[in-house]
Amino acid sequence: MTQISRFSWLRVLLYALLTVYAIITVIPFLWALSASFKPLSEIVSGQPNFIPHNFTFDNYKQIFLQEPLFWRWLFNSVLIAFCVTILNLLLNSMAGYALARLRFAGKRFWFLLILAVLAVPAQITLIPTFLILKAIGWLNTYQGMIVPSMVNATFIFMMRQFFVNFPKELEEAAQLDGLNTLGIFRHIVLPLAKPALAAQAVFVFMGSWNNFLLPVVILFDPEMFTLPLGLNTFKGQYISYWNYIMAASMVFTLPALAIYAFFNRYFIQSVTFTGGKG
Repeated sequence: MTQISRFSWLRVLLYALLTVYAIITVIPFLWALSASFKPLSEIVSGQPNFIPHNFTFDNYKQIFLQEPLFWRWLFNSVLIAFCVTILNLLLNSMAGYALARLRFAGKRFWFLLILAVLAVPAQITLIPTFLILKAIGWLNTYQGMIVPSMVNATFIFMMRQFFVNFPKELEEAAQLDGLNTLGIFRHIVLPLAKPALAAQAVFVFMGSWNNFLLPVVILFDPEMFTLPLGLNTFKGQYISYWNYIMAASMVFTLPALAIYAFFNRYFIQSVTFTGGKG
């Protein structure tokens, strides 16, 4: 067997494995989409059908028209996820650029501290976060949800590594043109960091959008619930309204899909950064 034919077989095998994985991944989503158009009795009947026997829009009518807090939960989730994403993009990028390019006292210490934070599970910080927010009166507030999540050590490290490989010639040319450090960061560095910023935006938004642990700890007023927490109210002690949960879950996925579709064009850019693109 020649090297070319061996490579072709490996490629076919890889595509086959990826196809199987894609099918396994998409089946639960398709079932949830189908279940969102079924009455509860058909869902709990145990019949593994993907096409509803009793097709209905009543589940969507229920969550949009008869659930008084659904729109408020949606607004809360959008507001919190948007603010968290914007603040992370700004602050993580500024911190990463400072660690990569600027000289200041304690630079190595702060970098090692960020690396140490990466090793700490987020669950460990829940109780300290709760106690701090309680002490300053930020429980059950938007700022209590946004401020603890406005920076992320993982993406500070990611942006630092990106800026370490950033061409210094571009910054030196900008300095000759009279730009200061802030001007270089704003007008030169950030526009060329779009692929890294896009990747960060997707991951941060998805993390905030799907976050259940922090809201369940600090939010107790139903009007302040986010969508993941609000969906949990459809589950009771004796009965769970899976038809409403599936319908709300489909609505829940739309903003995440929109964010991914918007930033997807940056993911297909070359991994190698040349600095020649504007």
